[in-house]
Amino acid sequence: MSVIVRDFRPSDAPAVVRVRRACVPYAVTTEEALHFAVRSANPASKYRMLVAEDGGEVIGTSHVALAYDSEEPGQARVNPHVHPDHKGKGVGSAILRAAEEHLAAEGATTLFAWVNDEPASLAFAAHRGYSPLRTAHFQRLDLAAATLPEPLKLPAGCALATAADFAGDPRSVFEADAEATSDEPGDISTSLDDYEDWLNNTWQHPCLDQRLSTLVVADGRIVAFTLVHTDGERTYLSAMTGTLRDYRGRSLAKAAKADSLRRARAAGYTDAFTNNDSENEPMLAVNSWFGYRISASEVRHVRELV
Repeated sequence: MSVIVRDFRPSDAPAVVRVRRACVPYAVTTEEALHFAVRSANPASKYRMLVAEDGGEVIGTSHVALAYDSEEPGQARVNPHVHPDHKGKGVGSAILRAAEEHLAAEGATTLFAWVNDEPASLAFAAHRGYSPLRTAHFQRLDLAAATLPEPLKLPAGCALATAADFAGDPRSVFEADAEATSDEPGDISTSLDDYEDWLNNTWQHPCLDQRLSTLVVADGRIVAFTLVHTDGERTYLSAMTGTLRDYRGRSLAKAAKADSLRRARAAGYTDAFTNNDSENEPMLAVNSWFGYRISASEVRHVRELV
């Protein structure tokens, strides 16, 4: 076996989608999203999408980038994926080696990677110097068969809207996302303070379904929201759900998700996924209330380069 690791080419998109869907079936991956990731990457991220090929067949891939939006310099992300049919052949090691060399050359000092919570993947990470930090759970809801709650009654002064209603001026969506993101548990502190970057990477993401993303509006402000990614076929993913600090404890996130899920099912989506840090107890409770059940878990790992 002679594995070649190189940069992504546009013609690789169908094969990369195949690999990623086999490795991460609970994520939303499309060819358009791959092209978008390469095209829209912030220059400060030093982003690369690596692919591993053997005999002309793409069998592995990884997004590789500096965490340019972190408050702490030198942090970076790498997440290699190898098609299940080709594991145990050194493909993951080859991708990881190339990613580490690139990031080190760009000034990275701390690398973070999500690793499947199963023995072989955990052993792979440990053998290469990565240490476990925290766990996150992917949860699935059988949207076709689930008994969804009736629309929740909103407090006085609150009303539902969609992200599409703010297409002309999404700054208020950005402001709500920025506050909610700052309170998310995690290992890399993230500060959403660049509106143009948010527009380029979040609002204009081809998988963001503005019609199915539900917002709760009060006094002209977005006070709770759920932003949704879809693959245009059957898979629906809660990309971010949050409530402003002053409005928490009023079931507004539940109301947003209930509305979005009901409309997603009406639109023909059958599989709903979400992802929460194991320490994010409020959102875990909300998703459990809807009937989501854990379908997979990942463990965040870290490696210090210096």
